Amino acid sequence: MSAGTGPVLVVSAHAGDFVWRAGGAMALAAARGDPVTVLCLSFGERGESARAWLDGKKLDEIKAIRRDEATAAADVLGAKIEFLDAGDYPLRESPDLVDEIVRCYRQVEPAAVLTHGLSDPYNPDHPAACRMALQARVLAQAIGYDAPGEPLGAPPVFLFEPHQPEMCDFKPEVLLDITEVFSVKRRAMECLRAQEHMWDYYTELAKRRGVQLRRNAGPNLGLKHNTMAEAYMRVYPQVTEILQ
Repeated sequence: MSAGTGPVLVVSAHAGDFVWRAGGAMALAAARGDPVTVLCLSFGERGESARAWLDGKKLDEIKAIRRDEATAAADVLGAKIEFLDAGDYPLRESPDLVDEIVRCYRQVEPAAVLTHGLSDPYNPDHPAACRMALQARVLAQAIGYDAPGEPLGAPPVFLFEPHQPEMCDFKPEVLLDITEVFSVKRRAMECLRAQEHMWDYYTELAKRRGVQLRRNAGPNLGLKHNTMAEAYMRVYPQVTEILQ
């Protein structure tokens, strides 16, 4: 996720997930000119739209609300967004859905992939999205897989932070400085009025991860006390010529 990495693909289970957890990485990529695509598997219409249900909205209305919110948030972050409308609670894994993700990989040709972690006892949709994203990455690499486009390379996969990391086997292996774009992320969060209670939670989380980033970076980088950060885990080894 360094400068000039190329296209970024975010595989998001629900309409809001990519904003809370990867909005900073997306805004940074867009700012440096790298294309960013969100593949949103569902609108989060059943499990993450309580406010709309309490307001008496119907299912189709709720889907439309969440689509509009997610589209607006993606636009703020400088990203393109695609919706598969696969349903949530539960998000059901299927060969057809994996195939859709493969086709997105082949089209986008990402240099980096961001998605959910493999463990979340509170929301099984999230690890389901991760499993499908990882399976699709392998299939997209296969020269004989029947999908348009060229076989995928080997883009690194970064797993973004779940809502309750302590319960999800999450360790902040990668800390990304998003200070310069946090105001953009905050504006994107505020597009998601169906989940207004999350705005301050993820602002405070960015502050805490910023403290950890400064601590791990050491005193020589000139980082300010208002550093904001996002945390990620890696699925595959980092390939490098220099240990740093």
